[in-house]
Amino acid sequence: MAETVKKTRTAAKPRKAATKKAGNGSGSDPVTGNRHADAQEQSVPQQEVAQLAHSYWQQRGGKHGHHMDDWFRAEQELRTRVS
Repeated sequence: MAETVKKTRTAAKPRKAATKKAGNGSGSDPVTGNRHADAQEQSVPQQEVAQLAHSYWQQRGGKHGHHMDDWFRAEQELRTRVS
């Protein structure tokens, strides 16, 4: 005699509730909480960042593959100079 195998149905996992962004209009950066994050980003001219990033690339001997690191390093350096 063949036994019938009952398939058990597992309960569906509950979904996580979507988190809402704080729409308090404070103008602060939701990640860092820095109220002036946008102003700092705008105060660094892109041309200056490009020139400084290029100098970092030259210091590394012109090796490719780290252009994003050079760019972020240049942005950070210029932001600290502005502050």
